Amino acid sequence: MDAPFRKINGETGIQESMYLEELSNKAQVVSCIFSLKEGVGALAKTLRLFEEKGINLTHIESRPSRLNKEDYEFFINVDATCSKELDEVIASLKTQISGHVHELSRNKAKDTVPWFPRDIQDLDRFANQILSYGSELDSDHPGFTDPVYRVRRKEFADIAYNYRHGQVIPKVEYTKEEKATWGTVFRELKTLYPTHACREHNHVFPLLEKYCGYREDNIPQLEDISRFLQSCTGFRLRPVAGLLSSRDFLAGLAFRVFHSTQYIRHSSKPMYTPEPDICHELLGHVPLFADPRFAQFSQEIGLASLGAPDEYIEKLATVYWFTVEFGLCKQGSEIKAYGAGLLSSFGELQYCLTNKPEIQPFEPEKTALQTYPITEFQPIYFVAESFEGAKEKVRKFAATIPRPFSVRYNPYTHSIEVLDSMQQLKNLADSISGEMGILANALKKME
Repeated sequence: MDAPFRKINGETGIQESMYLEELSNKAQVVSCIFSLKEGVGALAKTLRLFEEKGINLTHIESRPSRLNKEDYEFFINVDATCSKELDEVIASLKTQISGHVHELSRNKAKDTVPWFPRDIQDLDRFANQILSYGSELDSDHPGFTDPVYRVRRKEFADIAYNYRHGQVIPKVEYTKEEKATWGTVFRELKTLYPTHACREHNHVFPLLEKYCGYREDNIPQLEDISRFLQSCTGFRLRPVAGLLSSRDFLAGLAFRVFHSTQYIRHSSKPMYTPEPDICHELLGHVPLFADPRFAQFSQEIGLASLGAPDEYIEKLATVYWFTVEFGLCKQGSEIKAYGAGLLSSFGELQYCLTNKPEIQPFEPEKTALQTYPITEFQPIYFVAESFEGAKEKVRKFAATIPRPFSVRYNPYTHSIEVLDSMQQLKNLADSISGEMGILANALKKME
């Protein structure tokens, strides 16, 4: 669940996440990550560079490098008042060590790279750095004056708050009233899918009914759906306690992780919600994450966000809004809906395919600059020729983002590889060479 939806409730403030939870009250922190070859005295020699400049390290942690088995990676925090001295140390590190060096910071100075997760478990470090807790409701929310609903929302938030990667997502026992609300939404939307939804959505939906408990009288469990998605495309769900910033939400997509709510809208207005709920997540988002081409397209947006400057995060969030949330696509001679905001809205799903809104081709450079309303139907939609074509356009757009490296997702280790050295490029080339060999062998056997 991403930050743009927060604007529905009349708030636009963005709370940036820190790398570690225990540092959340220490605003003036500069971080750095570097790698060293394993050897006697290697770390001591490096730490002397900091000592000689009078730099006090407030935090240090290490892990074996996934890029080179002979290296170790070290993450450090220093007081921001030492930033000038740190520049000198970083320059020395770049000339004296054989590994890589990156300055990282959530409170960025010029030319620093915003911190981003490198391992899927790193998502734990910002998953609870939310813009609002799940039980906090605005005064115009349908459930604001319902004490039972507010308590229930806190129960859902607590489940997500205590969740860590690798754990089984706790099962929720939904109430009779909650199931009735789901049933109303499920029944109404299902009547529109055959004529309004894209073929990928309509192909997957019966599979969700068969394997994940999608029924009018049953709210599916996130764990069951997550396992299903992993078997299809490697995507997985993670419960979230509230609204994440756009940067953090998009970073999850880079790992094929979708942060999903578990609560449901208030029963007094089953066809309306001022925020994403489980109806939006499971009926709108989930079916498309089971499609390989759409899954890759979504991940490309996430990968493009890693280490991107703030202004590009805003652009990528806008691209996400007009595609993953409110996107249309051509299928044959017709236009169909694939955005989750459309597929989970009975009214807008009908409206978007009429002649009332303006339709434009999807071009990330232009789409990223388009403003959009939050509390009403969209006046403009962007149409993709195909998910594959949209993915390539996002890749080209990502290449324009100013960052001193490229990134690649390693599906075997669930980690992000930063491609900024010849050794890393050699490793990538070796991997591609191996895959090309498999392809060539398969083609030969088909002759």
